[in-house]
Parts: sequence; C-alpha cells; structure tokens
Amino acid sequence: MSAVQDFPQDRLLRALDSVIDPELRKPITELGMVSAVSVEDSRAAATILLTVAGCPMRSTIENDVRAALQKLDGIDQVDVTLGVMDPHQRAALREQLASRRTPFSDPSSLTRVIAVASGKGGVGKSSITANLAAALAAQGMKVGLIDADVHGFSIPSLMGITQKPTRVDDMILPPVAHGVKVISIGMFLDSNQPVIWRGPMLHRSLEQFLSDVYFGDLDYLFLDLPPGTGDMAISVSQLLPNSELLVITTPQSTATEVAERAGTIALQTQQKVIGVVENMSYLQLPDGTRMEVFGSGGGQKLSDSLSTQLGYQVPLLAQIPLEESVRLGSDQGSPVVLSAPPAPAAEALAELASQVGHRPRGLAGRSLPLSL
Repeated sequence: MSAVQDFPQDRLLRALDSVIDPELRKPITELGMVSAVSVEDSRAAATILLTVAGCPMRSTIENDVRAALQKLDGIDQVDVTLGVMDPHQRAALREQLASRRTPFSDPSSLTRVIAVASGKGGVGKSSITANLAAALAAQGMKVGLIDADVHGFSIPSLMGITQKPTRVDDMILPPVAHGVKVISIGMFLDSNQPVIWRGPMLHRSLEQFLSDVYFGDLDYLFLDLPPGTGDMAISVSQLLPNSELLVITTPQSTATEVAERAGTIALQTQQKVIGVVENMSYLQLPDGTRMEVFGSGGGQKLSDSLSTQLGYQVPLLAQIPLEESVRLGSDQGSPVVLSAPPAPAAEALAELASQVGHRPRGLAGRSLPLSL
C-alpha cells in the first residue's frame, strides 16, 4: 500500500479543521480555502487559497497549516503553497458568510448589544469598554467591539491594534485583538488626522460598520459611544433598537449631573439602562487609606436618580479605583484585566464583566418562527 493511500483525504481535512482563519474565525476547510492536500513518501503538500493577495495573516495561516499536518504520524515534512481566491470563489465566500450574519437589529437576535455611554469625556468610558470586551472574550465569549466615537476614536490604541481591516471586495474583516473583533474609523486613516463629519456622515459610518463588517455570530457586541447625547447616540437607538446602555461617571458631582442626561435619553429612545459604573472612585495610598480625589457618592446618586426617572432599578454595578496599572495597560494596548489581573482595578473590572455578562443568551421568552 502506498503512502498516499495511508493518508486519505478525510484524514488530512480533519487535521486541517483545526486551522482557524484569524480574521473570519472559522476553519479554513469550512471557508473553502483548502484547494488541495496530499501526502507522498511522508511528505505532505497543501495548497491554501487566501481571501485576498495582501492578506495580513498569511504567515499565521501558513504556519498553522504546517503545524496541523506535521502532527499526523508518518509525516516528516510539509510544503505549503499559498494562492488567492478568484472572483467567483470570493463571491461564493461572501454569500456563505452573509447568509450567516447575525442581524443585530432583529428582535430575534441572540447577540446582546451594549452601548457604553457617558455625559462628558475623560471619565474612562473607552478603557472600561475595552476591558469589558477583553474580559468577556477571555471567558470564552464571542465578542465584537465598535468604536462609535468617530471624532475621538481611541479603541485601536487601547486594544493594541495597528493593522488595517482586510477587504474582501465589499466585505470588511475586522482585526482581532485579545479575542475581540474590533472596528474603528481610525483603522481607515493614514495618520492621526481629525475626522470632520456632521450628523448624516456619522449615521452612515455606523450603518456601514453594522452592514459591511463581518462580525459573525456574537454573544456580545459593545459600542463605545461618544460623550453626550448627540447624533451617534440617536443613531444607535435607531439602528440597534434592542441595544442597552451602560452609563459611566466619576464620583464628581459635575460629571454625575452630565451623565444623568446620557442615561435619561433612554426615556426617548426606549433603550434599557442596565447600570452605572463609577470610575476613578478613589486612590489607594501606601498606608492603606483611600484618597477620594474626585469626591464620593456620585455613582450611587446617579443610580438612585436614574432609577427614579426611568421607573426601574438601575444598579451601581462597580466602583473602579484610580490606578496606574489601568493607564499602563491602555498605553501598551493590553487591557488591565489581561495585563495585570491581580490589580484591584482589574479585579473590579473583571467583576463588572461578570455582572454585565450574567444574563446568558438563549431562546427563553422569544417567539420562534414556526408554522404548522
């Protein structure tokens, strides 16, 4: 019996099932990327078709294919040839993926959409959003993150993303960082240039992020909103009517008053406010005492006020201490929940992620499209 017969196609393809496309997060066998694979005289040969010629993950895919085939007994060497899908193959791939997109605006969608809002800038909204997304991804959840703060985008830096999204014709594949699929207008700019857009353009940018970016099936989709109650906050409520709001403030009374407006917008948009987070609550001093740099009680005051105005309980979910570790993690592009998990701020953020993620997605209470 020849060596080729000892390695039937199904055995080789099963080995390649373990190779996941880093951007699409699906097996390359399922995506039609395996053009040919064979073995002769203990030498394997595989031809893999990339989605585009300039695929930034080509080295990763090549190395993963080689590693998967070398695990098989009897294979001593692996030759990997990288090709590129032709237009017909890309069209088939787009159709396959589009048919599986989760319609986030559909009432039957199982993806939980959480928009993180604040009344003013500088309260740590973006860093909290990045840490929540990273913490839930670390728990094994499928997480997406949209940087909806077009004028003040910061999510790519906070998540350590420097690569641009990959385009497959009119479909955009978001970069993946710390297990989170991320998209931001900053990824499409050549430099740190300002984005000077008015309302209609802001609405269109969010619309394109939701329709043209392939997120796949998600457990959670986070949106980092710009401060205040402007165009983007309204667009989110229109395009994602099932989205929920998480309001960030500091203990300072001024910040709390402004944040209240960001929460009470739910009275007009019919969104649910799931809770309040008080950031920079205190600074732990070396002698064990706490310095309340920005005052105290603001988060609880905001929680009580929103509960009264909205007519349901809006809990104070977390009080995050002011720590250098959060700043260091942000500067390094590694959220503190991953870079310094023992830090008190990281523990508080991890606990916040557990509270936000306590509701599993499921079919309970949803109508099913069944007919008799």
